[in-house]
Amino acid sequence: MSKLKYQMLIQWSEEDNCFVVGFPDFPGQRWRTHGDTYEEAVANGIEALESLIMAYEDTNEPLPQPTVNQAA
Repeated sequence: MSKLKYQMLIQWSEEDNCFVVGFPDFPGQRWRTHGDTYEEAVANGIEALESLIMAYEDTNEPLPQPTVNQAA
């Protein structure tokens, strides 16, 4: 779980009639997965992020820097 420090954007899509999930820190990953419920989108997003990180590691491609926001 320590590598899962990346933003996961979840928003409702009227066009797709589901929640879509994207990873803004990864180039070309605007919408990577989806879910019929918010909870399903979160679970699918975690799985997709883990797969995305593994794909980067398998090809020895450096992972992008995660965006980190400072708490007030």
